[in-house]
Amino acid sequence: LVGAPACGDVMKLQVEVDENGRIVDARFKTFGCGSAIASSSLATEWVKGKTVDEALKIKNTDIAKELCLPPVKLHCSMLAEDAIKAALADYKLKQDPNKEESEKKA
Repeated sequence: LVGAPACGDVMKLQVEVDENGRIVDARFKTFGCGSAIASSSLATEWVKGKTVDEALKIKNTDIAKELCLPPVKLHCSMLAEDAIKAALADYKLKQDPNKEESEKKA
């Protein structure tokens, strides 16, 4: 769950990853303007079929360019990139729950 203080948009992205590390499905729930919803939708379409590492390479500038977002709406594409990163960080954490514990001790 990520948010944009600039306008109050909130975005939640969920991914389903198969045993080979490939994203087989993605869903989103977004509360915000049309640009935020479009950015979320595009993010889910783009991550499907990619590996986790490939999905992490999706940048907000790519989303903004594809949607022709005006400068005042660039925060929406940044929110989508942040949502991808947050969803994949959550996935990685769930794959190795002991990693967070060892990082806290270090």
